[in-house]
Amino acid sequence: MSNTISDAAGKIWQYLDKNGPSSVTKITTETEINQKDMQRAIGWLSKEDKLLIEVKGRVETISLK
Repeated sequence: MSNTISDAAGKIWQYLDKNGPSSVTKITTETEINQKDMQRAIGWLSKEDKLLIEVKGRVETISLK
């Protein structure tokens, strides 16, 4: 399980580095990471203080710090 979350975190990091701030929905769709692994990986990166998370209305946008 740890490897799956680590791999998903790496994909998210690479995606954000290349594409900039994006919605969680867009990242999930474009990276094909399942929703549970996406949330776990976001939690991992957040705990490591690597992400900025902004919620506007119903849209959650994440970006690299």
